[in-house]
Amino acid sequence: MTDLSQRLTDRKTPLNIHLIGVAGSGMSGLALLLMGMGHHVSGSDKVTTAETDRMQGLGLVFSSPPSAAGVKGAELVVYSSAIKPDNPAFAAAKKAKIPLICRAECLAAILHTKKGIVISGTHGKTTTSAMTSHLLREADQKPCHYVGAEIPILGSNAKWSEEGVHMVAEGDESDGTLALYHPEHAVILNIEAEHLDFYRDIDHIKEVFTKLADQTTGKIVYCAEDPVAGEICEGRENAISYGWDDADYTASDIRELKGSSAFTVMKNGEPLGDVELGIPGNHNILNALAAIAIADCCGAEFTLIARALATFAGAKRRFETKYLSPKYRIVDDYGHHPTEIAATLQTARSLKPSRVVVLFQPHRYTRTQALAEDFGKVLQEADLVFITDVYPASEAPIPGISGQTLVDAVERNGDIRVVSVPDLATAHHTVGNALETGDLLITLGAGNVHEAGHRIAGDLKILEEMEALMPEGEIEGRLYEPMKKHTTMLVGGPAQYWIEPHSFYGFAFLVDYCRGRGIPVRVVGRGSNLLVRDGGIRGAVIHPTGGAFSEVTIDGKGMVTAGAGVRLKKLASVAGGHGIGGFEWMEGIPGNVGGALRMNAGAMGVETFDQVVRVTFLDEDGVIRTREREEIVAKYRNVAELRRNFALQAVFKGKADKPENIKKRWEDSREKRKNSQPIAASAGCIFKNPEYIAAGRLVDSMGLKGTTHGNAAVSETHGNFIINQGGATATEVLELIDSIKAQAKEQRYVDLETEVKILGEEEPTF
Repeated sequence: MTDLSQRLTDRKTPLNIHLIGVAGSGMSGLALLLMGMGHHVSGSDKVTTAETDRMQGLGLVFSSPPSAAGVKGAELVVYSSAIKPDNPAFAAAKKAKIPLICRAECLAAILHTKKGIVISGTHGKTTTSAMTSHLLREADQKPCHYVGAEIPILGSNAKWSEEGVHMVAEGDESDGTLALYHPEHAVILNIEAEHLDFYRDIDHIKEVFTKLADQTTGKIVYCAEDPVAGEICEGRENAISYGWDDADYTASDIRELKGSSAFTVMKNGEPLGDVELGIPGNHNILNALAAIAIADCCGAEFTLIARALATFAGAKRRFETKYLSPKYRIVDDYGHHPTEIAATLQTARSLKPSRVVVLFQPHRYTRTQALAEDFGKVLQEADLVFITDVYPASEAPIPGISGQTLVDAVERNGDIRVVSVPDLATAHHTVGNALETGDLLITLGAGNVHEAGHRIAGDLKILEEMEALMPEGEIEGRLYEPMKKHTTMLVGGPAQYWIEPHSFYGFAFLVDYCRGRGIPVRVVGRGSNLLVRDGGIRGAVIHPTGGAFSEVTIDGKGMVTAGAGVRLKKLASVAGGHGIGGFEWMEGIPGNVGGALRMNAGAMGVETFDQVVRVTFLDEDGVIRTREREEIVAKYRNVAELRRNFALQAVFKGKADKPENIKKRWEDSREKRKNSQPIAASAGCIFKNPEYIAAGRLVDSMGLKGTTHGNAAVSETHGNFIINQGGATATEVLELIDSIKAQAKEQRYVDLETEVKILGEEEPTF
């Protein structure tokens, strides 16, 4: 036992210990152990988290950000590997000559107060450490444990136990500190060329694992399937192997179950018994064999081992199911190395989803650079891959290395579809919109990619609840639908929930559901007079379509009834086909009936409400009502009653006429529109006409036709149209609008008012 180990176990004189970087999973585990041992523990970090809040409830004195005041009175300061010398708390401790040790040194000192069990390897350490701790605990051995992630079944990532003689610890090989441990037992799961920002090469890595093996006084459990682990351990008198064949512990009669595995454990060729493992994947069967071997070495009864394995639910971020429904499964996994990703994808395939969709966040520039081709190959096992930019993990960028590096590698190595989504803050929009029934989505990486999965899961739950509360087929929904697909300007960010009701009842239900849960509601038709900001629309965007919304009927008196989702061009065409004229002005307007009613759309000197007989709408209380034309106040581009309520259907009147006359007016209208309005994508007229001059003529008089801003431009054909020249953003369009308004005010003293409806957020907020 080291001097520090002796001081840590001296209950009579507890130490004042300060931890710098205490919010991290490794350091928070140390804090829990040290507090459990009776020491006075303080800690600092640049962030406050739920974990720091929880630890404060257990006695941690926490401060943020790190400062010199935080280490005042400390007798020992422990720092994480991410802490730099210029950290204020670190610098103050050094100046005050307070003993400073790294995280691994502190863990080694704690480990040496017990019969230590170190779980090591390039991959699988966290799961195997958690599993081993769980097995020993269920065998009533009361072990201490220290694991590099939150473990729901253990209650926390670390726990001190006075009663138990064993301590299970996850050993981190990333910085060579694995060589600090002198455990009773050790597990070596696998060894690969990893962390090459620290190690020279694989031989350098092998030196560290060899030292761990040399310093292990009891058993060394190693995976016989891993050639490097075998090279280090095979032939040692204290070595115990596990694997598929030709090993001391093996698994036979393996059965893949839904979300779990079952197999028979063999020891030296003889059956120990059957187990069902509560998590799926062949790699987890190997992890379980390692845990079984260690538990067996510690004297645990096999019946208790088997019972514990059945209840093991895994570690946080280790193939952790975040959302599960009959249609979708969302899983989060920490895998960030090609070998780990291969195991994760194999596990995903074992669940037999329709598609495996991956959102991968590369971790560290050095790893991305060194293993790009390996990533490109292993990701071929998915059906659809999205790749974000690199999570740096304190590394400086490497020129030419980014998420695109892996996108290119995937494309070089196969034919699967791969999409670059550099910004994690909005990546969930692209990924969530691409999901289909039967998909298994995996958020993959050691950074913060899980945040995207969390957002998708939360929104998907609400969307599926909406659909489940209605008869099948009554409504259809999608997450994060790009509004540029549903506006004639072809710009705009996503709708958080895009929902299509197919009946008045479905529409009423959606409005009631959303209002009852505080979800904002917008109704969008063809999007012909709509400009959606690039941040998209928070809440539900309802697009009535199908059923009564898409029907046009003519009664015996020549009255035309049309649903809110009917295109104006279709209304005019159906009416004309029945010898009813007067609707020809609608032929070139790309909107639908609902939008036309709401804003009293018009063209060629005619407005919508010139022909309305009655309107059926859903009021603010969720009641379907009908109003006669005389009861509705309709002004120029404004119908106040339909701004508060939602139009469902309307009855229109036209004039009986000969087909040839209707056709002539239709063609005249088309020709006039063709000659006076641009063909390019636009939102129709941008500004309302001022009192004394048409808006288009005003813009023309200021010489602004053809003015561009980015890919947005004032039409050369009509000054009141802004067109998308290809790839324009809503921001570019809005800035061009503001510029025109400012010049109209300055040059003509006219306050231009927008006719186009502007919706949405400037920046994404969902």
